[in-house]
Amino acid sequence: MANPAPKSISYANTDLFDRRPLFFDGSLKRNQLNLLLTGIAALFASIAVLPLVLVLGHVLVKGGSLFSWALLTELPPAPGLSGGGIGNAIFGTIVVTLIATLIAVPIGVGGGVFLCEYSRNGWFAQFVRFGNDVLAGVPSIIAGIFIYGLVVATKVFFDQSYSALAGGIALSVLMLPTVIKTTDEGLRLVPQELRWGSYGVGASKFVTVMRITLPAAFTPISTGIVLAVARAAGETAPLIFTALFSPYWPDGLFSPIASMSVLIYNFAIMPYEYQNALAWAASFVLVVMILGANLLSRWITRMAKT
Repeated sequence: MANPAPKSISYANTDLFDRRPLFFDGSLKRNQLNLLLTGIAALFASIAVLPLVLVLGHVLVKGGSLFSWALLTELPPAPGLSGGGIGNAIFGTIVVTLIATLIAVPIGVGGGVFLCEYSRNGWFAQFVRFGNDVLAGVPSIIAGIFIYGLVVATKVFFDQSYSALAGGIALSVLMLPTVIKTTDEGLRLVPQELRWGSYGVGASKFVTVMRITLPAAFTPISTGIVLAVARAAGETAPLIFTALFSPYWPDGLFSPIASMSVLIYNFAIMPYEYQNALAWAASFVLVVMILGANLLSRWITRMAKT
């Protein structure tokens, strides 16, 4: 005997698909608890951001008043005198950071490519990743002392001790962990199907890395490079041991060079009012430069998503 056909179910008289308006009922205990926890989270978030706001505001008030074209282009005055600017320190910071970038980026990107593409799960790759994590946590003064003993004390560069090149090498040591880490993680985000497709049309491993995976991971790699540059630009201890300081314009890469962080340190401890004001002004310019670098990294990330 055939089974009877199933009866059709009518939802005409049910409330399953009713579109009743939603409203917030503050008398419910779960909603009150939700408001309480949301307020606590907002309070903690405000406390976390408060130091940044206070630092930026204080530096702006103390150093923004001296901001002028002369501040950015002229040499600093002699101790006890007024006038002048921090032009040599700005130029020196750019030079030293550029040297560090030229050293750290090729080595860091190459190391990240090796870890992800050529030795992903090998024991040597695990050792390098562990060492990279340890290096990222090493205090910056240790890097400065290391380069001091390796380059400055030995006068390995044309019998010169303190130099812009030594300062750039010290900063590159600090940049390497960030560049290697972001390159490794960025390449891991590239879908494996892209590599298989490249191999399927006959491309070699090298061509696949250069033409497929590296361009696909451009956003995280470039973001990591910008963040590493921003960190290196604000370091002081490594430059005290390597680049030292000069009150004049740079005289080549193999001589001492001024930098903004060292200028801030030197002028802040001087017993002269104008030098202290210049230290605040240099702090303001340095904060603006680092803030601009971080905004650039955010812009690169946002442009890649659109």
